[in-house]
Amino acid sequence: MAAKPVPVASKQLMDVKLGELGTWLGARDFSPNGIVSSISRGGNRFFNKYINVKKGGIGGIGIMLVGYITLSYMWDYDHIKHDRLRKYH
Repeated sequence: MAAKPVPVASKQLMDVKLGELGTWLGARDFSPNGIVSSISRGGNRFFNKYINVKKGGIGGIGIMLVGYITLSYMWDYDHIKHDRLRKYH
């Protein structure tokens, strides 16, 4: 017996073929509530995978720290670039 085909809307992004990408994107919820709920699901998945484990290490907290450092550098890059090119004499 052959397996039933999975609808494109219920597939994960990594399982979608390139030709099905438009259909998959059309099935996503881009309302503000949908975006907030997807960010919340992503945060919960990250927490359960890296933080809420039996034998946890520094990995999950390290990923969060590197992400915070990268974001803060990107936000302050214009100020850092301006200070770098300034002459102090």
